[in-house]
Amino acid sequence: MYKVMLVDDDYPVLELLSEAVNWSSLGLTLCSKHENGLAAWEQAQSEPPDILVTDIGMPKMDGLTLSARMKELNPSVRIAILSCHSEFQYAQQAMRLNVQDYLLKDLLEPEDLEKLLAKFKSGLDGERQMQQEQVQMKHLVNETRELRKEKMFRDFIQQPLLSTTDWQKTFGAYGLFQAGEQVLPVIGSLDNYATIKHRFDSDQTLHFALSNVMEEMVGSLPLRVVHIGYTSRQSLLLFAFKPGIKTNVHDQVQMSLRTIQQTLEQVLKIKMSFLTGSGCEHPEKLKPMLCGLLGAVEQRFYLSPSEIARWQPMQVSGAGLFTLYDQASAEIREPLIEKNEAKMLAIAAAWEKRMQEARYPSEEVRDWVLKLLIDLRLKLHALLYQPSSSSAETLHKEIAQFDSLLELFQWLKGQLRSFLHAREEGTPVSRRREITEAYQYVSLNLGQRISLEEVAAHLHMNPSYFSRFFKKETGYTFIEYVTCKKIERAKELLDQTNRPVNEICEMLGYDNQSYFIKTFKNQVGVTPTEYRG
Repeated sequence: MYKVMLVDDDYPVLELLSEAVNWSSLGLTLCSKHENGLAAWEQAQSEPPDILVTDIGMPKMDGLTLSARMKELNPSVRIAILSCHSEFQYAQQAMRLNVQDYLLKDLLEPEDLEKLLAKFKSGLDGERQMQQEQVQMKHLVNETRELRKEKMFRDFIQQPLLSTTDWQKTFGAYGLFQAGEQVLPVIGSLDNYATIKHRFDSDQTLHFALSNVMEEMVGSLPLRVVHIGYTSRQSLLLFAFKPGIKTNVHDQVQMSLRTIQQTLEQVLKIKMSFLTGSGCEHPEKLKPMLCGLLGAVEQRFYLSPSEIARWQPMQVSGAGLFTLYDQASAEIREPLIEKNEAKMLAIAAAWEKRMQEARYPSEEVRDWVLKLLIDLRLKLHALLYQPSSSSAETLHKEIAQFDSLLELFQWLKGQLRSFLHAREEGTPVSRRREITEAYQYVSLNLGQRISLEEVAAHLHMNPSYFSRFFKKETGYTFIEYVTCKKIERAKELLDQTNRPVNEICEMLGYDNQSYFIKTFKNQVGVTPTEYRG
């Protein structure tokens, strides 16, 4: 609603107008009323009105002075002058101040003021709509410009370099490769991408959120920088600099990258690691450098979260990981059968460290993890969920999205926990980590009220996305699942203890005993007392 301020030293007039006008029906709110211009001006500085209705002759500050100051504070404010004066000079002054109307008190009816206020609101609505359209248009233009820039750099990297002169001009349009300058390229990769993308509901939302923050940030860095959102998980940064003995460009770039990391964590709650290249004198040298950075799959796989490293062609140890497979499988299977979570996770962490030190090829590590999970499911099929024929394919797709050893093993440990949880609770093992963790969360919190929002927050997911995701993966809603598990626990307590129904109700986080009994009967067909009897 638009805010209206009334100002008049004639108190009966002030009260009449404030009570006679039906503000809410006009889509307006009377934010304040004052008996002098100075009090109105002081209030306006903290809460400027959209519409001002004021008298002219008032103590401390007259209406024309107040109107002039209001216009400086908010140029789009609508102003109506109320006065007993009908002299031409007052009307002239009001018109010079761009006052929208000049009304005489002795001829004014509340209905007249309502018509004027409705006209003011209509004009303000039109201005607001125009402003929104301008913002949308500006956003669209910026978005189109970014997409055009991203396409241009993808073409530069992926297509043959036919005309260096044309590319020199193109880079010049972005302030790169100016006289005596070089360009140092950097590639940034989102850490924990698989988790982050769910929080943003879609890759496109994440991509534009990241691009917007980056574009605002690069202008404040000490070096001139061009940002390119290459993919939803990767960003390219091109630092322009003049080579010199006095300053080390790599130190300057590293400081800038630390600033970027801090801002991304504060604003978007995301982390990013970086690989930095070397200075390039011209586009012909930049192209292979960018291709090398983008192709540094093995080096990125072994980066730590938020690490900043210099790119170098990485030598991997070659094949050999699978010669140790039987040993690893036996070591992990033993605590799983024993239901010893701490030992199981410690063994997994030891194998992660061993791989980090040996630097096996990333694809071989992924295949190793895939085989381990499939074999564990098969060997424990009597105790665990029997996987469908597509489970191996689904697992492979999920594993493929992890481009770091740390993320892959975090996911593996979650899968191992889900196996252990399934043994303890008799819960089906889901092929999706998020569903398994939701199952675990519910199992550990059955004594409390469990909301969809809190579980989504626990999983770092958007609540509406998590709701759709859970229903798609399980076939039932999250609330249905929680209710089912609570009633199962209620049946256990009724069978195995002598606790009264009201105590069981409280133990399961229900505030209302009648609601608990009704829910139990809907699920089981009888009341808790009838079930126990």
